[in-house]
Amino acid sequence: MRDKTALVVGASRGIGLGLTKELAGRGWTVIATRRSASSDKGLEAFADESAGKVRMESVDLEDPASVDALAERLKGQPLDLVFVNAGISGSHSPAARTTREEVAQVFMTNSVGPVHVAESFKDQVKDGGVIAVMTSGLGSVASDFFFGSGANLYSASKAALNKLTRGFAAALGDRKITVLCMSPGFVRTDMGGPNAWISVEESAKGVIDVVEAKAGTGQHGFYGHDGATIPW
Repeated sequence: MRDKTALVVGASRGIGLGLTKELAGRGWTVIATRRSASSDKGLEAFADESAGKVRMESVDLEDPASVDALAERLKGQPLDLVFVNAGISGSHSPAARTTREEVAQVFMTNSVGPVHVAESFKDQVKDGGVIAVMTSGLGSVASDFFFGSGANLYSASKAALNKLTRGFAAALGDRKITVLCMSPGFVRTDMGGPNAWISVEESAKGVIDVVEAKAGTGQHGFYGHDGATIPW
């Protein structure tokens, strides 16, 4: 297998760290980002043990200048995969009771920031490569799955991400880049909690199975970690 390189944004813990470990285990070289050293819950240790397969960078999706700085540092680096995993749950209050600042933070991090990353690195993705964003089944407008009013703002931000990603994919024109909106499932992480249905390892394996299966197709789709198509 030829060497493949992935940029994983939001890799300090949870699913992002799981994706980094899964990719490295399959022989990929991974550029893995964290927001700051204080947010790191295992990435640095894994990078140190990876024999050079994983290198770390820092980026804050709430800060457009930080995204631009990352793009400048990695300018000229060919990529087979860009995977934007970063996201926050935001306020658990009903959407109508959240502040402007809370709404802005959730949508900047979950919706706008990932597309900013995709735009910044699209020219470095090889033909046949993949750009993926971590969305959620809660972002499916067609779904009647309800997780309580406290998740409405989060759900709306993921629906917005799906829509923005559709526009991004359409603007790629004839470039043969696969664009994936991936739902990881209900995962046992800090966000999902200890009673969630699947482990980080199971989710990460399934997600990367989908990435590798869809690479080279040039399609845009919304998929679960099990490969099932999710309605928009």
